[in-house]
Amino acid sequence: MSQSEQRLAIAGARRLVVKIGSSSLTDEAGSLDRDRIEVLVQAIARRLGAGHQVVLVSSGAIATGFPVLGLDSRPRDLATQQASASVGQGMLVAAYSAAFAQHGVTVGQILLTAEDVHRRSHYRNAQRTFTRLLELGVVPVVNENDTVATDEIRVGDNDRLAALVAHVVGADALILLSDVEGLFDGPPDQPGARLVPEVVYGQDLSSFEIGGVGAAGVGLGGMTSKVQAAQVAAAAGIPVLLTSATHAAAAIATAEVGTVFFPSQSPMPTRMLWLAHATAAHGVLTVDSGAVQALTQRGTSLLPAGITAVAGEFHAGDPVEVHGPDGHVIARGLVNFDSDELPALLGRSTKELATQLGPEYEREVIHRDDLALLTR
Repeated sequence: MSQSEQRLAIAGARRLVVKIGSSSLTDEAGSLDRDRIEVLVQAIARRLGAGHQVVLVSSGAIATGFPVLGLDSRPRDLATQQASASVGQGMLVAAYSAAFAQHGVTVGQILLTAEDVHRRSHYRNAQRTFTRLLELGVVPVVNENDTVATDEIRVGDNDRLAALVAHVVGADALILLSDVEGLFDGPPDQPGARLVPEVVYGQDLSSFEIGGVGAAGVGLGGMTSKVQAAQVAAAAGIPVLLTSATHAAAAIATAEVGTVFFPSQSPMPTRMLWLAHATAAHGVLTVDSGAVQALTQRGTSLLPAGITAVAGEFHAGDPVEVHGPDGHVIARGLVNFDSDELPALLGRSTKELATQLGPEYEREVIHRDDLALLTR
């Protein structure tokens, strides 16, 4: 499909996920900007009126809460972040509820932690909840559950969360609204920087200077997280539009703004997408160059002979990362051994292990059906 066709597909998506960041919802003082919320809600309401379904992933709980608590800036310690989120989340949903009520639309709050997308049983429960809310004409308003999330159970940022939610709900498109017009080939505030109108799936973006958190300092994301989120959704076969929240109405109505990320024509199977992007690694297996080649080029399973080091504590069935000799992440998969078993097996063939230790050791460390490549 051409760029114009991709934009038409986003504009006509029957089920749409829209994500908006903290800096796009707050004013200079850090308070909720009701006018910005109303513009966003009006655009979504028009989409709903046309018979479409919309899921809204909204940041802003911590950013909304900390000024009310008398803090001058976004807190850095976890406890104060959680306190700010506790105060801000209610205010945020109340604002959305009031704004959508003006259009006769009901909202439902969904707070997620990493466990809800990491664990298959939680994942399916979330899927059922989303499906029923959408069937009932409700707009789910989603945020990470910052009031209870710890560093160990965080999704990380709401851009990634939005991409995972788009996959969970079977979205036809994802729109990421930020404080930047789209992806630029350099810092957008520097002369000569050009907007990149399209990104083809698998395109090398290493030549672009992709920035971090904006000047407002109230969010966690930044352009890097948005590009990564777009790539996650694209891997699932979902087209993505990235643009500024000031273009929210145009983005949601016509998609004729910002940068469009083309989806993969061969979407990653659900299980592989889950392994690659919705699991938290419990440890790291470092492999030699031969194993890297076997995994990435021949699609083999990971055997003990190719592993050079083990880090972390994990049990059989846990997700772990596979790193190359240079430390780069190669894959993520479900390991078949406990971490305390593996060191004695490294560098040895499965036949040798079966002969010395028994037939139960003639098995892969990670079977290829449980291995998702993160690099090509």
